[in-house]
Amino acid sequence: MSPALPPALSRAAVRGVLFDLDGTLIDSAPDLAGAANRLRADHGLPPLPLEVLRPMVGSGARGMIGVAFGVQPRAPRFEALRDAFLQHYEQGLLRLTRPFDGVEALLAALENAAIPWGIVTNKAERFALPIVDGLGLARRAAAVICGDTTPHAKPHPEPLFAAARRMALPADSLAYVGDDLRDAQAARAAGMSMIAARWGYLGLGEPVEDWGADLIADAPSAVMGWVRAGRG
Repeated sequence: MSPALPPALSRAAVRGVLFDLDGTLIDSAPDLAGAANRLRADHGLPPLPLEVLRPMVGSGARGMIGVAFGVQPRAPRFEALRDAFLQHYEQGLLRLTRPFDGVEALLAALENAAIPWGIVTNKAERFALPIVDGLGLARRAAAVICGDTTPHAKPHPEPLFAAARRMALPADSLAYVGDDLRDAQAARAAGMSMIAARWGYLGLGEPVEDWGADLIADAPSAVMGWVRAGRG
């Protein structure tokens, strides 16, 4: 059981928005699942359906190896499987990965309202930066913080603080949008508002209703509505 989160923050004007990457801005599940299934093929195993692998995409290689092989990080086989999985994934980062429906409209609405936005992901730079650049997001984002940009990854708040510094905005003036409990924990620790992306992967842990989010958004359009309401 994860520790309880503090209650939702009091409503304040949002001056900037940060997004998780996988499961929030982009649907990378087909390419991550494809890498897992290519690795299964290497071991003479049949492919798994996307719907079996999809919920654990937010947990990265650890989640994919756990579902595809039933191997956990402390197991002797894990490191070799992880490295092989990441090699497969790096060779096909953008085969099928695309922004979720409604994301482009949301980003355009933020830009039209002169509200800067950025990305904070636990994905390593070697994977995240080519994806963000390849999808045309790098030139638009005010900050891109990856899992190895700072010494800590989410749920530690430091990546969110790093993004706030790059955007030259107080952390408590930002909202963070994510699809994993770790996103909620990081946002709360950083003093940010938190929006849970119900359209994302969500994992297999505590239900999204228990994350303590300020808003549970069913679609990207709900994020802009919430931001506009707070700005009056």
